[in-house]
Amino acid sequence: GSLITLSCLSHRVVCQVISSAVPAEPAQDNGTSDSSWITRLENNYGFYIGLGLAVFSSFLIGSSVILKKKGLLRLVEKGGTRAGDGGHGYLKDWLWWAGLLT
Repeated sequence: GSLITLSCLSHRVVCQVISSAVPAEPAQDNGTSDSSWITRLENNYGFYIGLGLAVFSSFLIGSSVILKKKGLLRLVEKGGTRAGDGGHGYLKDWLWWAGLLT
C-alpha cells in the first residue's frame, strides 16, 4: 500500500493505505452547480464587475474628499474659524455634510 505522512506543529503521523474502497452511494451534491446563474455570471463577467466596482468606489472617495474640502474653503471665505484652530463651523455647512455622506 501507499504511505501518507501528515505533520503538524507537535505531531507527525504516518498512515498506510491498505486498500481502496468504492463508495456504495454517489457523493451528495451540496446544492451548488456550474449551471447556476451566479456561477456563470462570475465566470463570464467577474473581472469587469470588480473593475467597475473599483472605479466607482474610487470616484465616490474622490468626490467625498473634494466636497469636504470645498465646504471647508467656503467656511474660510466667510471668515469662520478653521477646523485646525478649534472651530466647528463646518458642521453647519451642507456641502461638508454632503462630502461626508458620499
